[in-house]
Amino acid sequence: MRKNSKRYKAILKNSIKDKKIGVKEAMELVKKNSTTKFDESIDVSLKINLKQSKGGDFNLRTVVNLPNGSGKKSRVAVLCEPSKIDEAKKAGADVVGSDDLIEKIASGKFDFTKLICTPAMMGKIGKHGKVLGPKGLMPNPKLGTVSTDLPKSVKEIKTGLVEIRNDKDGNLASTIGRKSFSTEKLLENYNFFIESVKKEKPDTIKGEFIKGIYLTSTMGISYKLKLDKHF
Repeated sequence: MRKNSKRYKAILKNSIKDKKIGVKEAMELVKKNSTTKFDESIDVSLKINLKQSKGGDFNLRTVVNLPNGSGKKSRVAVLCEPSKIDEAKKAGADVVGSDDLIEKIASGKFDFTKLICTPAMMGKIGKHGKVLGPKGLMPNPKLGTVSTDLPKSVKEIKTGLVEIRNDKDGNLASTIGRKSFSTEKLLENYNFFIESVKKEKPDTIKGEFIKGIYLTSTMGISYKLKLDKHF
């Protein structure tokens, strides 16, 4: 039988079984439990209602630009016309290219975690969807990764832009900061994230949209939050 570490046993003392608590209390407990040496991520998980009154199940896929950033470091690549390469480099992109970058993508030998593409290059990158799609890297206008404003797009992705999408059971999760963030900044990010998700509710879904919210950290335990009656 696996033995729990002393750190985990200490965390369990702060667990609250079968009880929903307020977000501020949960946030403080999550930060208190983040006792590892690295800067753990603070994560929120939601259970949303996918059942629509007509049509198939709803699918949510969008981006949220957290006001205080996510604390997550992204290696950003920009695929653009040769005339925009200098602009992309000045914007802070880690990898910049045109046809040469397409060749790297085609070979599967690349190390970036986000790809921004200008509209003019979409026709060339489209046929490489089988390489980029499974990695979640295919540029998409709805996700802010097809853009003519490269400085803005690079800055957003490198700071606070997080992508969210639900699975077939209505679960979705996102990082909303790091344990090094103040409780106030984490709460601001949390509230902005929840409000952003609520705005995505379609008219075809009746009743509550958000059915459950949980807060945790990378190596911590999860806390179930009280739900607002307007969720």
